[in-house]
Order: sequence, then C-alpha cells, then structure tokens
Amino acid sequence: MDHLVLTVIAPDQPGLVEKLAQCVADHGGNWLESSMARMAGQFAGILRVAVPVERHPELEQALQGLASQGIRVLLAPSGPEPGSERQAIFLELVGNDRPGIVRDITRLLSEHGVNVESLTTEVLSAPMSSEPLFRAEAMLGVPADIPLQTLQAHLEALADDLMVELNLRSE
Repeated sequence: MDHLVLTVIAPDQPGLVEKLAQCVADHGGNWLESSMARMAGQFAGILRVAVPVERHPELEQALQGLASQGIRVLLAPSGPEPGSERQAIFLELVGNDRPGIVRDITRLLSEHGVNVESLTTEVLSAPMSSEPLFRAEAMLGVPADIPLQTLQAHLEALADDLMVELNLRSE
C-alpha cells in the first residue's frame, strides 16, 4: 500500500463525503485520516488514503470524474513524516481583528524554522463591544535546538506590536 494525499473542494451538499469514501473504497483504498469543514457554502478537506500502487491511476481517474458533480480533487503522493527533532507546541492567539496578523506571526515562525502543522482561525464578535476578534489556534513543530523561552520572547514582542494575547504550551 502507498499513501496519497487528496485535497477536495465542492459546494456543500449532503452525501459529499460518502461519494469520496465510496470512490476510495471502490479502488481498494483505505481512508486513514482527514480534516474537513464547511465554510462560506463550500466544503473543503484534506485526507490521506492508503491505496495499492497499481490502483493509483484508476483511482485518480475516478476522483477526477467527480468533477462532473462539482467535486474538485487534487492528488499528491504523501511525503516524509517529520523526525522527532521537533517539539510539539500549541499556540493560542486572540486579539482585535486586523489585516496581516497571520502573515506577521507566520513570518516570525518561519524565520525561526518553525513548521505550522495545523492552523484554525476565526473572527468572532467580542462579548461586550461586538468588535471583531481574531482567534487562532495552531500546532507548531519547533526545532529541538530552539529554546521555547526564546521563541516565546520573540512572539510576545510581536504580540505586543499586533496588540494580541498569545499563549504557547508544550503538548
């Protein structure tokens, strides 16, 4: 078995995941892991499947055939998993919404060789003022040679500039 990573986007509709799962199963595949969500009337997801190498072409053709139903699928071979030289760190961030927060935080993380392994963001209404609040949660892969205190200090300095609250914790 070989692993493939599929990225899916389609107008949200009942039965969408079932169509994908049926297509994978029909071609000898095993659905291993996924992350999917509905957003702004669209359904998007990423999933990893195990499929016999000799069945890749027919699975790819079948998945591309879903385009006639409005389901777009991109396939990629799975890549190497990160080694144990990274420490898992959870980041939480909350602050007044403004353009550039994600860009500025991820630029700093990238400069320190930190990998963003998962990221969830949303804009909510503040409880009392109803002002838009930006909220983010991320799982980070921090190189083992970077002390958490050093990363925390750099992020806190940026958080002060962005006027956001930021919390890091080891997972």
